[in-house]
Amino acid sequence: MYIQEIIEFLGTFAFAISGIRHAAAKNFDWFGGYVCGIAVAIGGGTIRDVMLGTTPFWMTSPFYMLCTALALVLVVMFAKWIEPLKNAWFVFDTLGLALFTIAGIQKSVMFGQPYWVAIIMGCITGAAGGVIRDVLLNNEPVIFRKEIYAIASVAGGIAYWIVTRIDHSVELAAIVSFSVTVTIRFLAVRYHLSLPKLKQLIAEE
Repeated sequence: MYIQEIIEFLGTFAFAISGIRHAAAKNFDWFGGYVCGIAVAIGGGTIRDVMLGTTPFWMTSPFYMLCTALALVLVVMFAKWIEPLKNAWFVFDTLGLALFTIAGIQKSVMFGQPYWVAIIMGCITGAAGGVIRDVLLNNEPVIFRKEIYAIASVAGGIAYWIVTRIDHSVELAAIVSFSVTVTIRFLAVRYHLSLPKLKQLIAEE
C-alpha cells in the first residue's frame, strides 16, 4: 500500500507539471494552470476508482492537491530556466504515464480484478487525464495523434503481467513496466513511430 501511494504521488507530480506547462503555453492564468494540472493529475485515477467502486484516491488525502500546488509554484518560480526545456516537456508526461500505468494495475489487482482488466485500468489511469487536459485546452487528445501513447501504456501493462507470472515480484514488475512504457514512448517520439492511419488502410483496400 505504501508503494502504491508513492507511485501515485510521483505520477501526480509529473502529470501536474505537464498539465501546468501546457496551460502556460495557452496563456492561462495561475488558477487556470492549477485546474489544468489537477485535471491531468487526477483525471485518469478518478475514472479508475469510480469504475472499481471505491473512493477516488485524491479524496483520501490532501497531499495530491498540495502536490499539484507545489508543481505550480515550481513552474512559476523557475519559469526562466524551464522555458528553454519546452521541447522536452513530453518527458514529464511520459513519466506520469508510466507511473500511473503501474498504479492503475496494482490497485485493480488489489481489488481482485483479473490482469486483462488491470491492464485496461492501467491504460485508463495513465492516459485519461491527458485526454481531459487536451479537451480543456481545446487540443486534439494526444492518444489520437500519430505518436504512440496509449499503446506504450498497454505494453507496460503487459510487461508487468509477464514479470509477475515469471518472478512473482511486484517490485521487479513495476521497474520493468516503467522501463518498457518510457522506452517505447521515447523511441516513438525520437523516431516518429506511429500506427497506420485508418485513411491509409481504407485507401489500400
